[in-house]
Amino acid sequence: MKRWNLFPFLLALMLCGCGPASAGGQDAPEMENPGLSWQEMAWGDAMELAYAQQFAVDYAGDYTRLTIDGTIYLLVPENGEVPAGTPEDVTVIRRPVENIYMQATAAMDSFVQLDALDAVTLSGTKASGWYIPQAKQAMEEGRMLYAGKYSAPDYELILSQGCALALESTMILHNPEVKEQLERAGIPVLVERSSYESHPLGRMEWIKLYGALLGKEAEAEKFFDGQLARLAPVLEQENTGKTVAFFYITSNGMASVRKSGDYIAKAIELAGGVYVFQDLTGEENALSTMNLQMESFYNGAKDADILIYNSAIDADLTKIEELIAKSQPLADFKAVQNGNVWCTGKSMFQEALGVGDMILDINAILTGENPPDEALHYLHRLT
Repeated sequence: MKRWNLFPFLLALMLCGCGPASAGGQDAPEMENPGLSWQEMAWGDAMELAYAQQFAVDYAGDYTRLTIDGTIYLLVPENGEVPAGTPEDVTVIRRPVENIYMQATAAMDSFVQLDALDAVTLSGTKASGWYIPQAKQAMEEGRMLYAGKYSAPDYELILSQGCALALESTMILHNPEVKEQLERAGIPVLVERSSYESHPLGRMEWIKLYGALLGKEAEAEKFFDGQLARLAPVLEQENTGKTVAFFYITSNGMASVRKSGDYIAKAIELAGGVYVFQDLTGEENALSTMNLQMESFYNGAKDADILIYNSAIDADLTKIEELIAKSQPLADFKAVQNGNVWCTGKSMFQEALGVGDMILDINAILTGENPPDEALHYLHRLT
């Protein structure tokens, strides 16, 4: 049933808060198959995962079950019907998955790699906010339209485009009413949680989740296995013992650093380095970062062999003088005096699959003799 022909009716219902229940349960307007029972479905074929812990994929014939943080998503074949007795809290997504409204920028890299960018026609990020060239180009050419940010989506545009899935980051959990409105309009909402993977390669393995969503499991596995093969020589090396600090200076002069359990800290270790703030567990909250007074940062990182400045939130730097201008005590740091200061590129965190290249970059500056910037993917040296 193509419910998109009912757009004016659905929109009016949604805006008055009395729209139909979501395809993700709650009396979803999907035809059930009395000959196919949810209780009798044999989920015997599970996807093998090496590092990811935040999702699972299981198969029963032509049906696919995704489990993310306890939420179950059922992928129904294009000509299939919903099994009888499917629980109300199961989110039903019908294939083919197309006209996706993408709020989770971390997922875009997987769609590009899987040659599935055409499946995304609506973006929660404007063209100026994309650092993935293919996404920016798609928006500039009108193949992908801006449909509002996660907290204020353009419901009318989303419905008029026949959106089959809203792919959201966990930011949507701060605005549950938006999720409810989308579901009332019959749009399934999948909340992406790759950022909750503590292992760097676990984040990269989320391409397998999107491979399952798009029916491109083989392509996803090929990419992931290829990345592991590239990293194998680095992962087998002995640790260099060199210390690394990863940070940026906040507007109030504090140093924002990663906690020791964060994936960046673990990536540094995988690359052969030692993260300087090993004791920053920060168990009082779930944030991956922590702000330190400059005195504390000075004591912990002054003698670090390498400094890496995070430009994802702050401005991109090119010169050491620009770094020192942010905080004068940095001039005394060993890495500053030795000219061993590096800066990330703006695209590093949007290109979620680039974690392998990031590990290779860090390994290069740990083991190489002054590697040129052109030999690196995400880092450049401050001069």
